[in-house]
Amino acid sequence: MFVQGNHACVLGALRAGCRFFAGYPITPSSEIMEILASELPKIGGKFIQMEDEIAAMGAVIGASLTGLKAMTATSGPGFSLKQENIGYAAMAEIPCVVVNVQRGGPSTGLPTQSSQADVQQARWGTHGDHEIIVLAPSTIPEIYTTTIWAFNYAERFRTPVILLLDEIIGHMREMLKIPPDDEIELWDRPRPECEPGDYRPYQMVDTDIPPMADFGSGYRYHVTGLCHDETGFPTNDPQIIDRVMRRLTRKISRYRDQIYRSRESNLEGSEIVLFSYGSTARAAKQAMDLLRREKLNVGLFRPVTIWPFPEEQVRKIARASRHIIVCEANMGQIVREVERISCSQTNVHLVNSMNGEPVTPSQIMEQVKEVY
Repeated sequence: MFVQGNHACVLGALRAGCRFFAGYPITPSSEIMEILASELPKIGGKFIQMEDEIAAMGAVIGASLTGLKAMTATSGPGFSLKQENIGYAAMAEIPCVVVNVQRGGPSTGLPTQSSQADVQQARWGTHGDHEIIVLAPSTIPEIYTTTIWAFNYAERFRTPVILLLDEIIGHMREMLKIPPDDEIELWDRPRPECEPGDYRPYQMVDTDIPPMADFGSGYRYHVTGLCHDETGFPTNDPQIIDRVMRRLTRKISRYRDQIYRSRESNLEGSEIVLFSYGSTARAAKQAMDLLRREKLNVGLFRPVTIWPFPEEQVRKIARASRHIIVCEANMGQIVREVERISCSQTNVHLVNSMNGEPVTPSQIMEQVKEVY
């Protein structure tokens, strides 16, 4: 198929088992909503356009509580409005997928132009200590598979998952070959096997991920955004709060190796490593290919999982290279993480764009030759 990135996201969501979408139209994500409005009713799914972005996120949470795989899609200002309910989903451990097709900001900014300036908001946009999973694909086939993995992670770890696209990758078109069913792994949330009267929705279990019962299945339990005990009812007991908060962090951090995904090219022996993600990584790859033709020792590290951040991989690269050049379409957000983790073991540079135009291979090549 020759499809747009936003269309590939829809195809991936449907294949993953998405059966509920609530949203509000906003450029440049609207195609996701438009296509799902047409396709979900055909397979028994539910689509609803809400009155605003806040309500859309609330509807997704409600649908997920009934057992449906649920998602929403938005961009800049809408992503900001969803943050409070994303925090609710994190605290109440409700699986859901939030697609953010990034555009320039702040405020209404550049509605029809691309940006990667929401990567820190995706991590810290909602208040309080929390863990989050954020994925950033770079190709149309990768959008398809990464959307499936976003649902898998949301279900398995009972958490909201953010899928970060951007206007360029969302609106460009590439060939997409749909993998056969036996090549696609699908996960579902853990569900209780105990009697309804014995069920504790936030029980401390060995996996740190308690089973989740569907509303309407005979299991009655309390859901709140307040700090709560194993029954789901609010508590001010500091020992219980400490235990719950550490579990919420641990249920993602302990599985970091299973969540983490990246693509690496020519890292072995490279003196300069390009670090890039999303659509900008496409320019970084072309720059690497052209530079290597000129016999310059350049490699590429492309994280697909942005959060949790690939700290061990960055430390390894920092020890082995002379320079890391971070390429991103913002004022410099991921470069700060690379600098922090590198601990001055290597030189870290930034090639960036924040005016709605993409970072170009020539910009990256110029920086590489300057420091080589």
